Amino acid sequence: MLYQKKNLLKSLKLDMPEDAFGALRKDPDEFVRELRLAAAVKWYEMGIVSQERAAKIAGLSRAEFIFSLAKFGVSPFQYSIEEIKEELARG
Repeated sequence: MLYQKKNLLKSLKLDMPEDAFGALRKDPDEFVRELRLAAAVKWYEMGIVSQERAAKIAGLSRAEFIFSLAKFGVSPFQYSIEEIKEELARG
């Protein structure tokens, strides 16, 4: 019998001013989802996490995460113009 490591979740406590939710027009659950997505997108944009890992952080499928990148103006492709030119020159 193989042992499978379950995907464990950790809880974090984040203290926010009560009026922050109203200012953002989000209830606490919506705020948490948006915060997870924003963090995942930023970490992906910085090259810290892969699309797959970022999608897990955001609580989305990879396809949903890729579509969500547009909301933040982030490209799903993590190549610079120079890297693309080099790749094309090799091909």
